[in-house]
Amino acid sequence: MDCQNGVIRLIRDSDLIALEWDGEYIRYRRVYRDVYEQYRIGRTLPWVIDLPTAGIIGQLFVQLDGQNKSLADGYLRAYLFSFRVKPAYQKQGWGSALLEYVENYLRDKGFEWTTLKVSKSNDNARQFYEHRGYIVVGEDGGEWRYIDHLGAQQAVIDPSYRMEKWIGRKDGKNPLLR
Repeated sequence: MDCQNGVIRLIRDSDLIALEWDGEYIRYRRVYRDVYEQYRIGRTLPWVIDLPTAGIIGQLFVQLDGQNKSLADGYLRAYLFSFRVKPAYQKQGWGSALLEYVENYLRDKGFEWTTLKVSKSNDNARQFYEHRGYIVVGEDGGEWRYIDHLGAQQAVIDPSYRMEKWIGRKDGKNPLLR
């Protein structure tokens, strides 16, 4: 999708280094590779915003199916994660455009709900989601592990809010209304 001279598209193998944002997120190199491999087998959809003059300035990954079916069940509910826009491009509509694009794509594919987690310490992100129709439905300890670029296991503890949004149905009917 062409968006204000930027393109919203799925990632390519050649994008993986660019997701590290000049070393700021190098620690997630193996995570990005895993997301890409999961995309190749149909379990994730890793979207980026690509500007012709600046390269990748934003990303939003979608897990279509996972172990926790209340987050992503492969049919009606998808889980959004790793959503970020480079600071120099924030508050310019890029994040809103990417989120709206992904929600529309998921709706067209038959999904009805999106879920995500947002750090309790990130009020700006929580407000961003709330202004776009997401509601807090619970809390999460925010514990997860990953292998960093040096091969060391890392543990993250980031208490978060679980948020969700009903994005609609392909047929336009709202099952919540009679």
